Amino acid sequence: MNRLFPALIAVLVSFAATLAHGQNAPPAKQAGDVAVPAFTAPYSAFASDEARRLFVRDVLQPGPPIGADIAAARAHYDRINSDRVVRLRALYPVDIREVTIGGVGAQIVTPRGGPSKANAQRVLINLHGGAFLWGAGSGALVEAIPVASVSGITVITLDYRMAPEARFPAASEDVAAAYRALLKTHKPGQIGIYGCSAGGMLTAESIAWIARQGLPRPAAIGMFCAGAAEMLGDSAVTGPALTGQPVTGPLKMAALPYFFGAKADDPLVVPIRDAKVLAAFPPSLLISGTRDFALSAVLKTHQELVRLGVEAELHVWDGMWHAFFSDPEPAESKESYAVMARFFDRHLAH
Repeated sequence: MNRLFPALIAVLVSFAATLAHGQNAPPAKQAGDVAVPAFTAPYSAFASDEARRLFVRDVLQPGPPIGADIAAARAHYDRINSDRVVRLRALYPVDIREVTIGGVGAQIVTPRGGPSKANAQRVLINLHGGAFLWGAGSGALVEAIPVASVSGITVITLDYRMAPEARFPAASEDVAAAYRALLKTHKPGQIGIYGCSAGGMLTAESIAWIARQGLPRPAAIGMFCAGAAEMLGDSAVTGPALTGQPVTGPLKMAALPYFFGAKADDPLVVPIRDAKVLAAFPPSLLISGTRDFALSAVLKTHQELVRLGVEAELHVWDGMWHAFFSDPEPAESKESYAVMARFFDRHLAH
């Protein structure tokens, strides 16, 4: 994801290699493998000039070595996201205040001056990205500010528990606790949940967890740059290759410290594993880019939701990378904010 993307790939590769005990090692050759000759891939002719500028300036540049130093990683990402927050607030005026909801720390982001009368009881829960390791605070605001401003709907972004301090299902428990608290003042049809990257995965996991707790499902969800499946498939190879990063093969969930000890066949971890769980999903919006290493997981999630009769809407931008809309300047980012706003406006009750 521009300046974050190379560093994110590096740290995930590092964790996969050193912390997952070889579970993410390149698989042995098997039937269907294709040896691809070296070639130069031109940048997308369909992408905006601003996207091309960011791609060259940030995405193609190697990120700093982060390794397993979580404090350094969190500080690194916070510096980048804090700069984005300044730029976002200049374009999308909002009011922000810190609260605690259901015992979980959160930030409430509202359109400047408050939501309209029509949106007064509507609310969106945002679950930030960051590999379940970082992203709280500034990273969460990057995802909440434009959506709150463009949609006119209040966004509550949660500071859910992450690794290494906590492991699965801590984050799902936190989302359910905050959601349960909101149900005291809102109808489930007035609540939506969305997230990017790890937050998109957590959105899917939270729907499975909420159902397991016997709570009513929210009106709609957004799974961006991730989905209800593991990050496998073609894009696990093509995504890094098309962003100038090392090609290491698919990323297994067990390679992420947050999921150490969890089972990949558990639908509370990977909801796509259980058709009954997935069939109960609310209307879902999926967003990705053709150079996103998580694109295949997004496509597979959409495919299965449609097969099961769940309303699912898919948008993919050519030439865009993982979490491309973290920067507000490209036309593709503005288009994605508008898509998110229209989707939730259609599905959240007044």
